Amino acid sequence: MSEHISASVADGVGHVTLDRPQALNALSYEMIRALAEVFEAWRHDSEVALVVLDGAGERGFCAGGDVRELHRYAVNDDHAEAREFFRAEYRLDAAIARYPKPVVAIMDGITMGGGIGLAGHASVRIVTERSRIAMPETRIGFTPDVGGSWLLANAPGELGVHLALNSRTMDAADALHAGFADAFVPSERIPHVLQALAERADPGTPAEIVMLFDETPGPSALALARDWVDACYSAPTVAEIVSRLRAFAEGRQDASSSAFPTHPLDPGATAYAAAAADELEALSPTALAVTLESVRRARTLPNLEAALEQEFRAVTWFIEQHDLREGIRAQVIDKDRSPRWNPPELADVPPGLAARVLDEARFGPVFD
Repeated sequence: MSEHISASVADGVGHVTLDRPQALNALSYEMIRALAEVFEAWRHDSEVALVVLDGAGERGFCAGGDVRELHRYAVNDDHAEAREFFRAEYRLDAAIARYPKPVVAIMDGITMGGGIGLAGHASVRIVTERSRIAMPETRIGFTPDVGGSWLLANAPGELGVHLALNSRTMDAADALHAGFADAFVPSERIPHVLQALAERADPGTPAEIVMLFDETPGPSALALARDWVDACYSAPTVAEIVSRLRAFAEGRQDASSSAFPTHPLDPGATAYAAAAADELEALSPTALAVTLESVRRARTLPNLEAALEQEFRAVTWFIEQHDLREGIRAQVIDKDRSPRWNPPELADVPPGLAARVLDEARFGPVFD
């Protein structure tokens, strides 16, 4: 058992907590392996009827995979160890998604990347007023993984593409609208949810028990943006998405403008569209191209496992790339919000590169 994972069983509830609050419960390889052991041990344990998964501290459930550890692998050219990190993580995510007992995940606070891999595929996914949900991988020259492409692909319209490319952060209302969560429970009521799950005096399922505490979080800004996001992010390439964002923001007419909403529901639509275009032009064109292809392909895949296999093919390519190493250094190690790469024009990505990255099985599958 990792020192950063705590697990206990009481009243038929297996309670596992990510306990690394000083790092926002970021997942190390050791933590991933420990979590896998816990879930496997409880799979056939008659004393465990359901599992609660949460994070220590008030700041976040899990900020993602430990990118400092990934950066160390990259700097040391330890690609094999990096691949095993992701393979173990993906197997854990799939195991939670297919777990034979209900898993209630509490995404209180920051939940990003690898945190979504754990909680986003659980049976019951709770968000609070403190929840901040995102797949921020493009900011480090990477692409959404841990089954994120599957969740993004199933978001309404083109919202998933927007969330993926721009790493947009969702609040509770946005997460519910996009399909990343099932219930909104104010943080002060979480202890009552845990008590109700332990007592289970009502014969209802865990999902029904949680819904007794569910409240309405308010309007979703993401939902209000749906009209212009669909019009702009339905373009076939990232370069054309940027072109549409610029045209919409500036009120220009072009070949795609017939789809632009005349009076967008989102009052800040044009300003946000301009900022979104600026953001895309500052990120790694290769990461954006692979991300766009990954999310759109995930719409055609049969299940989460297939999406994880597709993502792993991208991962095995990205972990060897210089851009990823420098992106982590810029955004995380040095905390410099400006990427260290000098990205070429978005249209300069070699034709077919994204498809090749997602098609090539370079180092074997995730699942044997």
